[in-house]
Amino acid sequence: MSLPFLASDGAQDEALPYAARDTWMRTYRPGPLRVAVAAMALVFVAYLLVAAGIMGIAGNTHGAGTCLTITVLLVVCALRLLRVGFWVSGRGLRQVGLFYTVTVPWDRVGSVRTAQQPVKVLGLPRTVMGQALVVTRSNGDQLRPLLTDHNADFWHRTEAFDQAADAIEAWAAALR
Repeated sequence: MSLPFLASDGAQDEALPYAARDTWMRTYRPGPLRVAVAAMALVFVAYLLVAAGIMGIAGNTHGAGTCLTITVLLVVCALRLLRVGFWVSGRGLRQVGLFYTVTVPWDRVGSVRTAQQPVKVLGLPRTVMGQALVVTRSNGDQLRPLLTDHNADFWHRTEAFDQAADAIEAWAAALR
């Protein structure tokens, strides 16, 4: 099933299908682990909404308000979790994390390359040797290595990581 709002299914033959547009797109699909965590959070949200309704009917407005607040926070976190990753457009490169977003225009991108280096496993403190997409700004600063072969999008899917990294590198080479 194609979900064009989540990622590009663009054929590899077309160099940069959306380069003329200024819309942000991800060159890869969110990984199954990331989608599963977001789905489980939304299932928990359904239970919290039922609990908030029961508490509201019972007259416990403080408890219902607390459940609704937690519900809103979980929905925002689940949606944000699905947006985490690298996004590209004709304007630049955008790195979206859970709590931050960094946008670098193409004229300020120094280099985009894949490097063998220690990477975090699923964002946890444990590190192993793996591949990471390293983005260096023209002033020499590096962005956090968000796209790795051990993150939630590419866990045990090295071929998908290679395709995503190559696509982002192609965008950078064409638009820098």
